Amino acid sequence: MIPTEIIEKVRRIEIKTRGLVNDLFGGEYHSVFKGRGMSFSEVREYFPGDDIRLIDWNVTARSNLPHIKILEEERELTVYLIVDISKSGDFGTLDKYKNEIATEIAAVLGFSAIKNNDKVGLIMFTDEIEKYVPPKKGKSHVLRVVRELLYHKSEGQKTSIHNAIDFLLKVAKRKSVVFLISDYIDDDYWKSLKIANQKHDLIGIKVSDIAESLIPNFGLLKIHDPESNKEFWIDTSSEYDRLNFSKDQKEASGNFKKQCDKINFDLIQINTNEDYVDPLMSFFKGREKRT
Repeated sequence: MIPTEIIEKVRRIEIKTRGLVNDLFGGEYHSVFKGRGMSFSEVREYFPGDDIRLIDWNVTARSNLPHIKILEEERELTVYLIVDISKSGDFGTLDKYKNEIATEIAAVLGFSAIKNNDKVGLIMFTDEIEKYVPPKKGKSHVLRVVRELLYHKSEGQKTSIHNAIDFLLKVAKRKSVVFLISDYIDDDYWKSLKIANQKHDLIGIKVSDIAESLIPNFGLLKIHDPESNKEFWIDTSSEYDRLNFSKDQKEASGNFKKQCDKINFDLIQINTNEDYVDPLMSFFKGREKRT
């Protein structure tokens, strides 16, 4: 039995994301992800100005009148949401944790997909594959995806993007649209990411918290690493140490972005202290101009 609290959370997320999809993302999503290609629909008589490359010579020969092929887009896509549910997502210094933001973003993308009659699948991972929901269509299916993200209690603590990508490559037999939502606190996954990026339309969504790059002066502070389950103390009263920490994090973030650019991996960066709508919309608009 699903707890009432989870059902209420699902309803709240559905109401919020449904408005975003209807008002903002529906059209943008369709424009960016256009389907697998074009397929034959019918023929009609040729009119001046039509593309002569579309002339159907067999029909033209039989009728003694030039006819052209009418093509239509093969709309149906398969969309995979790969969501990191490791313990580092249980962190946030403002209103929401990183994993709460990740769930809302996954819901927006899921509802955008079904609005366009696409299939949606879910892969939840830590250092292991925690849950796999095969792709299906329909609102009830996406609501199940949201429930899983809210209800599932992860068994693993650490993160393995490599394992998640390898699992994707096993289950996704044809080219799909893939959103990899994580804080990317991991290493040794770039080779797998490059392979998946070549086979699928792969988009990364990196969810971070401002305190991961800028530590305020809290004095002596006990830090708990949720993935290693270790604790240690740091003295945040030292301006020198805080500046060095921020410098290191900025450098690491810059190197991460350079590596993404190197393999042509599209990345959307989102902070818990900002509305995720603007970064998503900026990405969609930028992708639409490239297509």
